[in-house]
Amino acid sequence: MKKLIDVCQIDAFTDEPFRGNPAGVVYSDELNTEEMQLIAREFNVSETAFISKSSEADFNLRWFTPAVEVKLCGHATIASIHYLLQQGLIQENSSLTFKTLSGILNCSTKNGIHSLSIPIPELKIFEGNKEEIINALNGGKVINPEKFPFILDNGGYLYIHVSSLSDLMNIKPNFSELFKLSIARKGYDAFTIFTTETMEKDNHAHLRFFAPYYGIDEDPVTGSANGPLLLVLRKLGLVEQNTEGKTYTFEQGDVLGRKGRINVSFTLSKNELTISGKAVTVFKGELTF
Repeated sequence: MKKLIDVCQIDAFTDEPFRGNPAGVVYSDELNTEEMQLIAREFNVSETAFISKSSEADFNLRWFTPAVEVKLCGHATIASIHYLLQQGLIQENSSLTFKTLSGILNCSTKNGIHSLSIPIPELKIFEGNKEEIINALNGGKVINPEKFPFILDNGGYLYIHVSSLSDLMNIKPNFSELFKLSIARKGYDAFTIFTTETMEKDNHAHLRFFAPYYGIDEDPVTGSANGPLLLVLRKLGLVEQNTEGKTYTFEQGDVLGRKGRINVSFTLSKNELTISGKAVTVFKGELTF
């Protein structure tokens, strides 16, 4: 018998349609892993979120790129919260939990802003071959690891500083070379390139995110990279160490025509790293197979 499943596409970290990062969102208790992967490939956006009933949290949540399942996806989680709110499955100004491959995620929605607390990453200075990465990024003139060392988190994200927004916008990576470096398993599998020069004066950083290893050459707006970026900026001395009670706004996606903005906060006293943003539904439909 054919399956008939409601699906949505939701743009996260924006309140404008066709901006931010698109995520597929599917709520079903009937899908197996193979079917989820096939549906994610059919959506062909950076991630598709699959929500289902849970006995250990309010909901189960899994994320798939067109190529693989991933352990954490910020924008598809924001999209999932937005979906549940629109469907009346959660209430405005409420909290909820998701069981995920990254553990139980604590989330909330308030006045149209959706938030999730993400796992605190471990950061270390990257001591591997930086020259081959710089060459693959075609960033030889704008990346200076002597001044700002590369930072690697334990999720495999490599953080690389450039001095100016124009330098960042003009980087043209060799994605096949980045893919080859990633599959060589040298400790990293995604690349966050960032600067503290911003498009809007009240914001704090602008970034681009490359992950060909996961089937995503460039992701429009990446929650799982923006959150740890605040800790990277602290480690490099690019923001104040005391972030208590402060919210930082990071920019991404403008180079792709998909402007997105993410709010990030880190409360040391609670050891809590939170990302938040808005979302908008761009279409609803039915999937049959």
